[in-house]
Amino acid sequence: MQLVSCTEERHAPAILAIFNDAIANSTALYEYHPRTMETMKGWFATKRAGGYPVIGLEDEAGELLGFASYGAFRGFPANKYSVEHSIYVRGDQRGKGLGRALLNAVIDAARQADLHILVGGIDAANAASIALHEQLGFVHAGTIRHAAFKFDRWLDLAFYQLMLDTPAHPVDG
Repeated sequence: MQLVSCTEERHAPAILAIFNDAIANSTALYEYHPRTMETMKGWFATKRAGGYPVIGLEDEAGELLGFASYGAFRGFPANKYSVEHSIYVRGDQRGKGLGRALLNAVIDAARQADLHILVGGIDAANAASIALHEQLGFVHAGTIRHAAFKFDRWLDLAFYQLMLDTPAHPVDG
């Protein structure tokens, strides 16, 4: 397996399939309806405009097994050193350590980008994702109870954060 920088041209269909599986079969995304290829165009455009990475993990045949990215945590200028990340692993590849590799890659990318805080919004019932984040040094930063309603039940959204030692010299403005 190898980490790659995902491109819209090469990876959009595989990322779309992973997103839509998560929407239909999990509470990883608080969405009801499948995304479209048009949605992916906007998603990739936002990543490019923000200079945000989309990191993929491919097998030896070049097939995408999972991906991770981050984007703005809040849209205010003073939040420029904080980002919210997401990690998605293809359904048949979960439990094999791919999430750990992708999360480590996102942490490295954030550090290289001179960011300070990584935030993960995780469905509070997702014990595997919470355990992974805690193993890599993330701490619980709060839970919003009943943040969403999906699959005929209320969902709690837990936030986990990792504080990086970057940037060395943060600036206002």
